[in-house]
Amino acid sequence: MLYAAMLASFLTTVLTTPAIKRLALKIGAVDKPNNRKVHQKVMPRLGGLAIYIGVLIGFWLCQPESPYKWHILFGSFVIIVVGFLDDLFELSAKVKLAGQVIAALIVIFGGVQMSFINLPFGGTLEFGVLSVPLTVLWILAVTNAINLIDGLDGLAAGVSTIALITISGMAIIMGNWFVLMIGVIMIAATLGFLIYNFHPAKIFMGDTGALFLGYMISVLSLLGFKNVTVISFIIPIIILGVPLSDTFFAIVRRIINRQPISAPDKSHLHHCLLRLGYSHRQTVLMIYGLSAIFGLIAVIFSQATTKVALLIVIGLLILIELVVEKIGLVSRKYKPLLNVVRGIKFKYVMSNRNR
Repeated sequence: MLYAAMLASFLTTVLTTPAIKRLALKIGAVDKPNNRKVHQKVMPRLGGLAIYIGVLIGFWLCQPESPYKWHILFGSFVIIVVGFLDDLFELSAKVKLAGQVIAALIVIFGGVQMSFINLPFGGTLEFGVLSVPLTVLWILAVTNAINLIDGLDGLAAGVSTIALITISGMAIIMGNWFVLMIGVIMIAATLGFLIYNFHPAKIFMGDTGALFLGYMISVLSLLGFKNVTVISFIIPIIILGVPLSDTFFAIVRRIINRQPISAPDKSHLHHCLLRLGYSHRQTVLMIYGLSAIFGLIAVIFSQATTKVALLIVIGLLILIELVVEKIGLVSRKYKPLLNVVRGIKFKYVMSNRNR
């Protein structure tokens, strides 16, 4: 039945996307080009609505059982409404955030939240009253990370698919069949949309799609890794390393430049790679590759001992910092680690010359 649900989700998205495209053009839900955006012509959005319909069909066919399922369905409906209205009317940042918080609270009060983690050397860390705000923060962070990375044809859909593949793989390892079923249904629906969304795109997913995918990924990762060890708690962060890093350094960049955190700019990861001379398609495929590497590292990390896991985290943080400095994700002048490396290299060269 799961295979049938996946096929139905895929075909539903493939068949409904052209109709959603016509609807978007008819009601004016379009993305107009400007100096911040890469595309050069008016593009229909609302493509995420086709993904959502595909997921609903798959959900109905496989009927996954979980005490959280109705809260997830209701919360995802709220996030779809917020995204739809934003694609149509361009809501203010405050209204969008309020809608996301409501969607987050729906699943939280349904029981999906970070209550505690087991410490690696014994004992438990209870979150207590911080459980709800921490869970809200996680859902908002992931939801908006996917939304922010949605800047090139097929980018958010592809990165989300890779994250969902990793989460589904981890669900198999952990025996979480509900997460697995929802994960593979979403993979099928998103791949169906990618047929129309990969460069050159015929339709954008819009906030309808980006918010929905981000929201569902955040919830599935909570279901798959909540109330576990500190080591396991890091796994979803690694899986979503690319969009979360891009979002984190976007915030750093805006603080340094004394801009509002919600202010749009043209210095995200994909913008930096385009400035370095890579083509649209090359940039998307490179970020796909980075996402796949993070996913693979997350799987390795999940099977590692505590000491090895710690070394992996340190190595990842150094690698991310080097990439950020190399491509100028914060600013072209921000290169503290590279300057240290160059200083060590210079001293090494000078010491060899003096011998």
